[in-house]
Amino acid sequence: MRNPARPGEVLREDVLGGLNLTVSEAAKRLGVSRVTLSRVIHEHAGMSPNLAYRLELAGIGTARLWLDMQTARNLAEQIQAGTPRVTRLDTVA
Repeated sequence: MRNPARPGEVLREDVLGGLNLTVSEAAKRLGVSRVTLSRVIHEHAGMSPNLAYRLELAGIGTARLWLDMQTARNLAEQIQAGTPRVTRLDTVA
């Protein structure tokens, strides 16, 4: 599986960079703390539903887009980590 885009990187490079916004200014406009936004754009935290919805309200894509991007990234990381030991549920013991 290819490496899906990281929502924090997209937010940092394409949105904040494209709009020439600082983290502090973007956080203020979104109504979140600078630390919260900084953690996401520096990939120390994932995209939350709350932040995704705030981005939608601010006119930056849809919440579904941001959450789908995060889910795709999480799944790719899990697959790269290796297959966990699982037994099928539909087999008779």
